[in-house]
Amino acid sequence: MTILASSLALGAADYSWRRHAVCRDTDPELFFPVGSTGQALLQLSKAKETCNQCTVRVECLQFAIDTNQDSGVWGGTSEDERRAIRRQMAARNRAASNVG
Repeated sequence: MTILASSLALGAADYSWRRHAVCRDTDPELFFPVGSTGQALLQLSKAKETCNQCTVRVECLQFAIDTNQDSGVWGGTSEDERRAIRRQMAARNRAASNVG
């Protein structure tokens, strides 16, 4: 998705779910750990715990996938986990297009 297409999609979407997000009153830094060891892993775990308590986790994850969020924790997933989800979605789309 191009930046323009992404921006247009954002303009038309309903993001009222954000008002219900558990993280809305949490320091955003929690969701953007730096590194992949020690303190960063603890921070990642704490961010995911916060997401696990959230009633709009699915909407948040969908937003992250739809808008190609490639950093931070969104919908209880890390960057690597979202990349894996995108790969799975792409593979399913390829398989579906080859069926016809």
